[in-house]
Amino acid sequence: QVAAQAVSERRDFSVPGPAGAIRLRLYRPAGMSADSMLPCLVFMHGGGWVLGSLDSHDGLCCRLANQAHCCIIAIDYRLAPESPFPSALDDCVAAYRAIVADAAALKIDPARIAVGGDSAGGNFAAVLALLGRDGIVPPPLQQTLIYPVVNLDQDLDDYGPNSAGMLITGATMVYFRDHYTPNAADRIDWRASPLKATSLAGVAPALVIVCGHDPLRAEGRAYAGRLEREGVKVTLLYLSDQPHGVITMTGITCAAIDLQDVVAMSLRDAFRSPAFRPAIASTNKTSAVTNDEQGD
Repeated sequence: QVAAQAVSERRDFSVPGPAGAIRLRLYRPAGMSADSMLPCLVFMHGGGWVLGSLDSHDGLCCRLANQAHCCIIAIDYRLAPESPFPSALDDCVAAYRAIVADAAALKIDPARIAVGGDSAGGNFAAVLALLGRDGIVPPPLQQTLIYPVVNLDQDLDDYGPNSAGMLITGATMVYFRDHYTPNAADRIDWRASPLKATSLAGVAPALVIVCGHDPLRAEGRAYAGRLEREGVKVTLLYLSDQPHGVITMTGITCAAIDLQDVVAMSLRDAFRSPAFRPAIASTNKTSAVTNDEQGD
């Protein structure tokens, strides 16, 4: 884990969710007054939808708040297997909507809200960007996708022997996938596998980080490639010699701090940009979130 830096404010609060209260954690950077109106990153932790919590990424959120000079609000979504797809996504959508709606009270600028996360959290961020493009949620200014899971169909070759010896192997990802999406049909739903979306055009600008020692590398590069081909402003950072999870490995490698600084710089640049507005209508027909909203 990342050692927690001092911040000016760090507090937990709750918002209503589809299955009860959703716990959030707010971080304001050191040196900022409580009345300062700040940009915000809505952050969703990784852990394969099965592991992770607000505490597992607490140090990372503290440091990103300080380095990016922004507010961070992290979401404590429900975990699988007790709460399979789309439970965690529904929590993230409800929390994101509440954050935007309460922006004034939270002292954050509603026009400068980004979404991001690592691994499973990157999956949620990518889906939120698609939902923002479709008008289902307010569109985020930017999406930060840190070695995101975007293809639960797992039909790319890096889930096989190519992943042997990695910290996270193809077999590990199969375990996570099976717990999050026990119904195999859900794995090709774009809300679980955003790479399967009919169109990615019109989503928020993206930073996509891919690691070379990671079974997610092929799908991450494929996602960045599709974003670029479909007219989305995207920066792909390919770390050929780094493993999945590197951004939280500050006690192991200096590459973790370097990567945190890159993410913070990307956020600072995004927050200086004009507010993002989707340019096109969606071609994804399944744009709602819950089964009830879809009429299933």
